Amino acid sequence: MQNVIIYSTPSCHFCHMAKDFFKEKNVAFTDYDVAIDTAKRAEMIEKSGQMGVPVIQIGDNLIVGFNKPKIVELLGL
Repeated sequence: MQNVIIYSTPSCHFCHMAKDFFKEKNVAFTDYDVAIDTAKRAEMIEKSGQMGVPVIQIGDNLIVGFNKPKIVELLGL
C-alpha cells in the first residue's frame, strides 16, 4: 500500500469526503490540518503550488481536490 497524506482543514467539505472515503476503503492515511500547522501549510503550497485543500499525496503523485476516480486508480481500488 502506498503512503497517503492529506493536507486538509476542519471546515473543508471535500476534505471530509476524502477522509471518509479512505476510512471506508480501509486506506491508512496521515492527515495534516493546514489551518493550524503553518509548517505543513508551507509544505503543501511548495509541493502543489496551491492554497486550496484538500491536497492529497499518494506515493509520488499529487492530487488537488477530491478526485475520486484518480484516487481509486492510484490506490488500485
